[in-house]
Amino acid sequence: MSDSPIDTLAPRAMPNVVLQPSGWPQPKGYANGIKARGDLLFIGGLVGWDERGRFPGDFVGQTRQLLRNITAVLAEGGASPRHIVRMTWYVRDMDEYLKARPALGDVYREVMGDHYPAMALVAVTRLVEPQARVEIETTAVVPQS
Repeated sequence: MSDSPIDTLAPRAMPNVVLQPSGWPQPKGYANGIKARGDLLFIGGLVGWDERGRFPGDFVGQTRQLLRNITAVLAEGGASPRHIVRMTWYVRDMDEYLKARPALGDVYREVMGDHYPAMALVAVTRLVEPQARVEIETTAVVPQS
């Protein structure tokens, strides 16, 4: 064990802090940035299939299942949606996403609550799973106790 002063400090439970520059418009459904400290959880690109590998037929249904899949992996790491600091969404059809936005907002809040991490949205030509309409990578930080 090291005798360094930093090593003797008790770990602090520090909540994630939303970074919102003064004068900027308030983002809708995401944060501009998050400051966090703790154990990192990296969740690979998940898709919206269920435990049997079946996909719902529509974009919103796939997104609901996908968010549930993310929460299941978070739980395995001792985390919850409030610990998410970043999400990158990959969609096959930006117009489909934009059309579904009102319903997606409802589904997001249903599964993830009112926590909005830093997010990016990218349109891609295809995903590895041919039936997948959306894929999400997620990073979470669980404060140390």
